[in-house]
Amino acid sequence: MSKNQNVMRYAGMATQMAVTIGLAVWGGIRLDAYQQNDKPIWTVVLSLLGVLIAMYAVIKDLIKK
Repeated sequence: MSKNQNVMRYAGMATQMAVTIGLAVWGGIRLDAYQQNDKPIWTVVLSLLGVLIAMYAVIKDLIKK
């Protein structure tokens, strides 16, 4: 694999991670607002879940090639 292909591959992985985590945080904020929670329970839970899903996807891609 060429250097440019590696750069694009890892940039894609980073973008995928950022989008996954960002959507999870956004969803958590929306759920907390909808339920009128004083504490950001859903934001924390979905943020951690987003990080786990993003890490799983990256590890899966790294093992594949």
